[in-house]
Amino acid sequence: MLDSTLKVLFQTGVQTAVEAMKSMISTAECERLDRIPTKLNEFGYDPFGFSPEYVKLVLPIVQWFYKYYFRVEAHGIGNIPDGRVLLVANHSGQLPVDGMVIASSTLLEGDRPRFMRTMVERWVTTLPFVSIFLARCGQVIGIPENCEKLLNDGEAILVFPEGVNGISKTFDKRYQLQDFGRGFMRLALSTQSPIVPVAVIGAEEQMPSFYNAKSIGRLLGAPAFPITPTFPWLFPLGLLPYPVKYRIYFGEPMHFDGDPNDDDASINRKVDQVKAQIQRLLNTGLAQRKNIFW
Repeated sequence: MLDSTLKVLFQTGVQTAVEAMKSMISTAECERLDRIPTKLNEFGYDPFGFSPEYVKLVLPIVQWFYKYYFRVEAHGIGNIPDGRVLLVANHSGQLPVDGMVIASSTLLEGDRPRFMRTMVERWVTTLPFVSIFLARCGQVIGIPENCEKLLNDGEAILVFPEGVNGISKTFDKRYQLQDFGRGFMRLALSTQSPIVPVAVIGAEEQMPSFYNAKSIGRLLGAPAFPITPTFPWLFPLGLLPYPVKYRIYFGEPMHFDGDPNDDDASINRKVDQVKAQIQRLLNTGLAQRKNIFW
């Protein structure tokens, strides 16, 4: 009898918490989520586990960080076209906050809400709880088959071609783009998708690393282990990003023609054009920035 009572109380508490979280989202924001052009099954999930209803639960927390903690400025968001599109951005900050901020800006800002499907590394699937959370929030393992299916369905994909080398770089290499992978360009050519270059300013300072203890990272099954002024010394508080101000610059769409199976040299020339445009956006934004916190 006691077990049944406790079970009912627990379920009631969870349901009350869920309803409270939903009530923190405005009607306009719910309508934005409902307008996401994603194919859902009868249970409200897409083939990759994404659930708009789940996003509604975490959106109030994300909004608070977006609007009040990082005080994000989004420039040129109208450059994102309708239909299939690849957003290609620089990557940094030790934690993938930049992906969350870009996805939040495309959903919350502008006249046409878009929900970014961010490509994540394979090792993320090994993380308990985190892997399910990311899947429910629309993140997808970054293999070509997944990207191609989503693009053919008219979705918007966020890609970080620098990968682990970008997000885990040390502070002395801030705003210096690392080598780009070629996969995104081959996908853009095979699906005839436009590419929108994106520059993120602020992530480099959110968790500055002065050393990457790769050997410790390997022991933990992670691609990197950053040493920062607060991590691992103040764990878990050391994982909290600094309240820097984020600035995001969306460039004009870039269109490329060619054979996706071209040799690496041909693909690299196209990749370099995208990389150069992102660097130009970064340089412009850095020249305009007066302070990392405001």
